[in-house]
Amino acid sequence: MKDEMILVVRRELLERLGAFQGLNFEVDRYLPALLDRSNNFFTARPPAETDPSLKQIIPYVLLVHAGRVLHYVRGKKAGEQRLVAKGSIGIGGHMNDHDEGLFALDREAYNAGVQREVSEELRLGTRYTNHVVALLNDDSTEVGRVHLGVVHVFNLESDDVQKGEAMITDLQFLDRAQLAARRDAMETWSQICFDRLDDLFAAATLATSSRSP
Repeated sequence: MKDEMILVVRRELLERLGAFQGLNFEVDRYLPALLDRSNNFFTARPPAETDPSLKQIIPYVLLVHAGRVLHYVRGKKAGEQRLVAKGSIGIGGHMNDHDEGLFALDREAYNAGVQREVSEELRLGTRYTNHVVALLNDDSTEVGRVHLGVVHVFNLESDDVQKGEAMITDLQFLDRAQLAARRDAMETWSQICFDRLDDLFAAATLATSSRSP
């Protein structure tokens, strides 16, 4: 079977733009450079998973309705085996070379890739607005060292969301207190986002948004 081809940038690009740990809300400083065809390329996923000189670009989407955030547990069929059994408030996935129009890699093409990824993992029976709110980098873990997150907030008009993949288990919207009780069992990226939910929500009110069809 042919290896999955995924979008990556070189770590040196991140260092040139300004390396950081955790969340960075200067989206317009980083995202245009990450999507610039002179700065990124597609490579086979298996070697990239252990090569910290590369950063895999991962949209990481928080789905929010009436102040509650969608939470799930990654089941055994998860693509990233290092995250199995971890709780998560982010739907994430790689940008692939088969994403239609992705070679243009403008914001519209990127958003189409994000919507594809979410639609593979979930069934959304509601309209929503999509806000790009932050970049996420975590070099403290083996998984984090080879990934770079682009954090989105989807503000949903209703809570009509069902799972679309077997790796999604225990899917439910939770309030702050319920999320706090599960924080220690979450994957690191979700812990980072949960700890700054107010900042992410505030950024969503200011960010340029796109509406679902």
